[in-house]
Amino acid sequence: MALNDEQIERYSRHIILKEVGVKGQNKLLNAKVLIIGAGGLGAPAAMYLAAAGVGTIGIADADVVDLSNLQRQIIHATADVGKPKVQSAAETMTAMNPGVKVNTYQLFVSAANIRELIRDYDFVIDGTDNFPAKFLINDACVIEKKPFSHAGIIRFKGQLMTYIPGQGPCYRCVFKDPPPKDAVPTCKQAGVIGAMGGVIGSLQAMEAIKYIVGVGENLVGRLLTYDALKNDFHTIRLPQANGKCPVCGENPTITEPIDYEQPPCDLKEAKAAQQKLAEARA
Repeated sequence: MALNDEQIERYSRHIILKEVGVKGQNKLLNAKVLIIGAGGLGAPAAMYLAAAGVGTIGIADADVVDLSNLQRQIIHATADVGKPKVQSAAETMTAMNPGVKVNTYQLFVSAANIRELIRDYDFVIDGTDNFPAKFLINDACVIEKKPFSHAGIIRFKGQLMTYIPGQGPCYRCVFKDPPPKDAVPTCKQAGVIGAMGGVIGSLQAMEAIKYIVGVGENLVGRLLTYDALKNDFHTIRLPQANGKCPVCGENPTITEPIDYEQPPCDLKEAKAAQQKLAEARA
């Protein structure tokens, strides 16, 4: 597909890269990426994907913008406090790049809706901040054969890895099961330096872009860690998938996503959320 004059100018710094060019930019324009969580990780990832020209970006989050979010969730502004995060994110993304289609899902992602939610997307970004959600996303992506980027941040540290079906271990291969409730502090409890979201969330956007364009090496089978206080990036080689994982192994025992955390809504609200998702996909 030929790019128009506006697209050629907008994406000129991509196009002059031999690794991207017009062909790679067209891949981005035709791609669909879903971001689960419009917070510290999802915010910079969403902005860079929109700026890069990813044609369709989905963003799922049930929360509204809170004043305490603004220290790190750069896609939202003070005037957005009280607004649904997905609405605030979509407004920022489309203001930056009107050529991008943004699908918003203001719902709590659960075992009941995640498979349908991710099914239409080429790549998934896990921007969540809790273990139940991370295992839910991993299992759903493995079952639906969707590549995704995992990341986590706390205090002055962050980490990320990428799963691509058939190419390496999944999140559950590495971390097995969610830790007991309250065994590991959250960012709300332990704190997080705001710029950490920018560092790690931007790397998640880069993982998605490399996968879509088909260049470079994704963090498959490797965990990248960053310690901001020591200014140290370190890559850890992960154990190879051995076929015994309960979700991606040869004889999986987990064949449906699991809610390790009870969705904070009653049956009526859950059905309403399902209806919103169906309408968004129509």
